[in-house]
Amino acid sequence: MKFTLSWLKEHLDTGASVGEIAETLTRIGLEVEGIENPAEKLAPFTIAKVLTAAPHPQADKLQVLTVDAGTGEAIQVVCGASNAHAGMLGVFGAPGAYVPGADIILKVASIRGVESRGMMCSVRELELGDDHTGVIELAADAPVGAAYAAWAGLDDPVIDVAVTPNRQDCMGVQGIARDLAAAGLGTLKAVDVKEVPGAFPCPIEIRTEDPEGCPAFYGRAIRGVRNGASPAWLQQRLKAVGQRPISALVDMTNYIMLSYGRPLHVYDLAKLEGALVARRARDGEEMLALNGRSYALDPSMTVIADDVHVHDIGGIMGGEGSSVTEATTDILIECAYFDPERIALTGQKLGLTSDARTRFERGVDPAFLDAGLALATRMAIDLAGGEASEIVRAGTPPLPDRNVDYRPARARELGGVDIPAPRQRDILERLGFGVEEGETWRIAVPSWRRDVDGSADIVEEVVRIHGYDKVEAVPLPRAPSVARPTATVEQKLERKVRRTAAARGFNEAVTWSFIAEAEAAPFGGSAWILENPISEEMKAMRPSLLPGLLAAARRNRARGAGSIRLFEIGRRYLAEGERPALGLVLAGDRKPRDWRGGKARGFDAFDAKAKALAILAAAGVPVDNLQTLGGASGVYHPGRSGRLCLGPKNALAEFGELHPSILRAFDLDGPVAAAEIFLDAIPQKRASGHMREAYQPPALQAVTRDFAFLVAGDAPADALLRAVRGADRQAIAAVRLFDVFTGEGVPAGQKSLAIEVTLQPGEKSFTDEDLKAISDRILAAAAKAGARLRD
Repeated sequence: MKFTLSWLKEHLDTGASVGEIAETLTRIGLEVEGIENPAEKLAPFTIAKVLTAAPHPQADKLQVLTVDAGTGEAIQVVCGASNAHAGMLGVFGAPGAYVPGADIILKVASIRGVESRGMMCSVRELELGDDHTGVIELAADAPVGAAYAAWAGLDDPVIDVAVTPNRQDCMGVQGIARDLAAAGLGTLKAVDVKEVPGAFPCPIEIRTEDPEGCPAFYGRAIRGVRNGASPAWLQQRLKAVGQRPISALVDMTNYIMLSYGRPLHVYDLAKLEGALVARRARDGEEMLALNGRSYALDPSMTVIADDVHVHDIGGIMGGEGSSVTEATTDILIECAYFDPERIALTGQKLGLTSDARTRFERGVDPAFLDAGLALATRMAIDLAGGEASEIVRAGTPPLPDRNVDYRPARARELGGVDIPAPRQRDILERLGFGVEEGETWRIAVPSWRRDVDGSADIVEEVVRIHGYDKVEAVPLPRAPSVARPTATVEQKLERKVRRTAAARGFNEAVTWSFIAEAEAAPFGGSAWILENPISEEMKAMRPSLLPGLLAAARRNRARGAGSIRLFEIGRRYLAEGERPALGLVLAGDRKPRDWRGGKARGFDAFDAKAKALAILAAAGVPVDNLQTLGGASGVYHPGRSGRLCLGPKNALAEFGELHPSILRAFDLDGPVAAAEIFLDAIPQKRASGHMREAYQPPALQAVTRDFAFLVAGDAPADALLRAVRGADRQAIAAVRLFDVFTGEGVPAGQKSLAIEVTLQPGEKSFTDEDLKAISDRILAAAAKAGARLRD
């Protein structure tokens, strides 16, 4: 929300400086994001008179001017503006001045062989508008040599305030002035509403057929207007806050919206056919909006339409077909109340934002319709002339009748500060609240404070105006002993897996829990859809951590990242509730191209499996007991994925290369490996109450033996490894697959699996008989798994 200091002082009687105003605004909860004074950057520019203007001897489109900048010296300036002429007054920049619109510092220069000692400036060069057809030409009474910014009234600081969504009353200068007055920085000026009596019946019927979306629709006509350019003061004020002046009538609506937070709309009466009605849109209807874009409408949206066309997306943006122009002679002013939720949903669905939507979806004052229409009528007649019709009031605005029971002691109980009851009453009354004292106060909430709902809100209002800086810092009570650990088992688990993932070379990502429905669809869709999302891209609660990680991988790949290793710990939102998980994504090059190894190598399913196993081991899972089974979800490649399970039903993780359709959906080049570990499925260790025993390395050296087995070509190696590992759990310390071979010497339909078995002796070394007995048990266990020793 932007406004100028002079604009604020039209609503607030104060002598405070802009610095004091900014400090007070931030102190009472209206954070000032910036202050900019146009006069500061235009300080070097002065008013100058063109004494002579002659053609440039070497260029047809240039002129050589001599100007008087108030120094008594004739200064030579080369100028390319066609409107420059002797006797005119303009804005002069001397050497050394910075020209903001051109981003240059002026210096003495030779232009086509003629020295130029400065510059006569255009509107665009001073960032006062877009006009660059010629230099600025000032009125004949402009004082030569005076500072241009001060003479033009540009020495008016612009204050930019960040208004939080709950403070809809501060979306107009009047509301901000009210808060400052309550904080003791001046006196609020009453709104000067001058009623304009109707001279004739309104020539058009106005009604509302959508009492939910538009419960109140007020309007009146003005005939005989002359819609030219708005006066300089109005244009200057709108430009200062970033608005583009369009015409007197349009500028009037913007001025009242910014002054009082009351959006309005003006129709060209001659372009309307039949009654003007607030209703639901119909399937197939479209409207060309004032921004030049056409929007398809549906019955969930409230529109303003006549008998033939839709002319307004209610509370958001008007249509091009009924907009006012210089040829407009009769107008209709609309002053309506629209349901905030309907406005928000319509804007999100259409992807359409506007100043009106920003205010209506927060909730405008429903009691300000008559005053807003009166202010608009008076200003329209003052700017464009004409006479007004009688007012038509269709529907009834939802005027709230809210009262809150409040005890002044609540300020101490909730806010931590003692504020005398008379001071509290003064603050509330200055903010517009009604106060009826008693044992318990009865607080009448004003119509413009939609956010106030209970006594805690009253405390907030009192304390913020009194000053948060006056709340004493009080240390929390603490028992005189050593603090006991407070981390839960789940938090400790997350810490372990986070550290392990980082140690394995992953970078942690933090992505939104909300994703687009299109991103959730490949993962089975979302079980939870937001009714009022921030945007359509953040509408679905994620069913998996992978969509956010894949979107992050895509962004990193697009910015040239060669190898991407990302992980995230967060929640999946399933139909049965929230489930904690760790997701990881491996994309790009696992190993860059190298003179020793040749071309780069990408990631595969086994990389994802290895990372998942390492993280599960750190979490305390007995990874030797895990089974690698098929049946991973459809987001993975069916032949390059699996599940890590403790038993056939308890899946702790899924891993694999992603399905090509997933890669296409996220615009990624493959292969991309991923894994998702289900933290809530990891069995918790039983608390023993004892510290773990110190590590003791084996006293005797381990022995390794290699075996090569023939198995069926489609048999999983994991089944053989598990069988061998279980042959002698006391002696066998580890089993590792180190070779897979098919080809000469291996029967068709079979493959050779070479494994290394590590044997760890206990109290004494193995004898030959011991080793043979263990080998026999290994062969027997392998045979049960369908394997036989290779010859």
